[in-house]
This record gives sequence, C-alpha cells and structure tokens, in this order.
Amino acid sequence: METILSGASVSITELKRNPSAVIEAADDEPVAVLVHNRPSAYLVPADTYERLMERLEDLELAELVRARARERRVKVTLDDL
Repeated sequence: METILSGASVSITELKRNPSAVIEAADDEPVAVLVHNRPSAYLVPADTYERLMERLEDLELAELVRARARERRVKVTLDDL
C-alpha cells in the first residue's frame, strides 16, 4: 500500500461529483485524490502551491550559487561593465 501524504483523502468519483465541497471541506489542507484506493494526485490550496513553487525556485537558485562558487573568479571593475 502506498503512503498517503495528507490528513484527508477523497475518491476521484467524489471529487468529480462535487469539487467545491471537497475544497471547502479541506479547510486549506492538502487532500489526496485516490484512484482504486491509491493516491493519484494531491489537491493543494493555491497559497500552499505558491509557497512550494517559491521554495523550489529558492533551492534551484541556491544550487546555481553553489555551482558558480566553484568556478574560477574573474576580477572586474565598474568601468569594465
């Protein structure tokens, strides 16, 4: 059995039947969408999704900084720019 990474779950049939009710009942928490009793997707509140995307971007930028920190440095002056 797969792990469900949320405190609530809903069948895909129930979600199709009344998506507004599922969103309202979720109370700003993620909901696992189940197909044949297995998680198929997660319904995540918009503000949570936005925070996740911002965090992902921060992690990607941090990785870029780490990669560039190993590169050879070149001295420049403001006049060179």
